[in-house]
Amino acid sequence: MKKILFLLVAMFAFISNINAQVWDMVVTHSDGTVQVIKASEVKNVTFQAPDQNADQVIIKELYTTGVPIENDPKNFFQMDKGFILYNNGGKTAVISNLAIGILDPYNAQSVSNAWYSAGATEPSYVSQGWVPAACGIWYFPNSLIIEPYSQVVICCMGAIDNTKTYPQSINYANKDYYTMYDPESGFKNPKYYPTPADVIPTSQYLKAVEYGQANAWPLSVTSPGFFIFQTKNTTPAAFANDASNITYAPGKAQNKINAVLKVPTDWIIDGVEVYEKINESKSKKRFGSDVDAGYVMQTVKLGHSVYRNVDVEATKKIEGNADKLVYNYQYGADPSHIDAEASMKKGAKIVYMDTNNSTSDFHERKQFSLRDK
Repeated sequence: MKKILFLLVAMFAFISNINAQVWDMVVTHSDGTVQVIKASEVKNVTFQAPDQNADQVIIKELYTTGVPIENDPKNFFQMDKGFILYNNGGKTAVISNLAIGILDPYNAQSVSNAWYSAGATEPSYVSQGWVPAACGIWYFPNSLIIEPYSQVVICCMGAIDNTKTYPQSINYANKDYYTMYDPESGFKNPKYYPTPADVIPTSQYLKAVEYGQANAWPLSVTSPGFFIFQTKNTTPAAFANDASNITYAPGKAQNKINAVLKVPTDWIIDGVEVYEKINESKSKKRFGSDVDAGYVMQTVKLGHSVYRNVDVEATKKIEGNADKLVYNYQYGADPSHIDAEASMKKGAKIVYMDTNNSTSDFHERKQFSLRDK
């Protein structure tokens, strides 16, 4: 059936090129109604798979901490942030209108978290069913398809081989990687957004809507509140460009610096609350328990990431996995002691913990898994 459809489309394209002013496309819908479209108004015809199994997709790993600069111990390189999405189930996941946001305030230890009223135990927006996405959002312009037990790497900035200048950094020059790159949005600081490596197709560039005030997306180095979400009955761009969806923290000036986007909680697919280890006592929760009931801690400037723990029981249940699992994990305190990356290289299918509690689901990893040899 697909071959026939593609043949028809190809024939239509050929005929319309001969005389675009003469031919029309006649579309008969399932309810019997007919729609006539002028060939001259049709730029392209594509087929898109319907959404499916979005709830299987998780944030597997988040890297924001930066790396040491050789011969310059007082500074560190932080323009190489990235994250990995993973299909944690056995069916293909297809997600349209997938977007990425960060919470206000940017840092968990911020002394100016205006969303807490006196004596409150959680931010005011939690009971109202939304979260404040700070500064701007990024989104995939096309549906994202992730095969079972597979991953997608997304570079947030510096989509080049950073290791040429900073040996402990990340090489993002990979044809399979996606990158946040959209200078026209306003996120155009060349230090953060050099032209991506040629091997990354432009079709894998994420788009952005900036409603705040910054020339680079302010993803926290120390302690981000990071989440992915799927807009319903609208696109991410339309939603973020609608002024009625913008609000401001109590007591803050109503200007671009303080503008946040009200993202419904039930749109959120996954989120992770991160604290800087040295500031745990000063940090306040930004997610409610319906998104993330806990938090994971990390150390900055050393190239560390936060990484999912392996769900031992679910992983061992998958037929053929037992002999492919590698133990004696050396990169962090995963209670399973399974080296997920090494196991996957041997062909294992990994299931990660997903309890909506980052304290149980994540650990601090000594290096971003993209650097594993």
